[in-house]
Amino acid sequence: MSRVTAIIASIMICIIVTLAWFASYYRSNAADYKRQRDDKTQKLSLANSTIADMQVRQRTAAALDEKYTKELADANAENAALQRKLDNGGRVFVKGRCPVPAATPSSGSMGNDASVELSSASGHNILDIRAGITNDQAKVKYLQDYIRQQCRGG
Repeated sequence: MSRVTAIIASIMICIIVTLAWFASYYRSNAADYKRQRDDKTQKLSLANSTIADMQVRQRTAAALDEKYTKELADANAENAALQRKLDNGGRVFVKGRCPVPAATPSSGSMGNDASVELSSASGHNILDIRAGITNDQAKVKYLQDYIRQQCRGG
């Protein structure tokens, strides 16, 4: 019987060692899977916060675009109305002031306030220049706001 007991004890030891090895193996795998799950969860959370931030930035940029597109459309409409007024016989006057030198006597002068009427072609040129300046200013304001709100974060 002692030989049978020794064989049974050996088999039990082998079974215990095998079970311990399997337990260690599966415990290690479980720890690896948990670590991978935590890593993926963290990456998903980061991706979700990045998406949320991008959506806020897109809404802000869309609002900026809408605001300045409307301002530009209004300025262009005003300029077009002035062009039509000029086409229908309106006139363009330039009001100016000439500086009077201190050393010259002012006797017989007309004064330093005057208005000058421009020709129709000159009036159109001035309105074209005005439209260009308005467009440029609107674009600069838009870009400055964009930089303030999007690049600097507020």
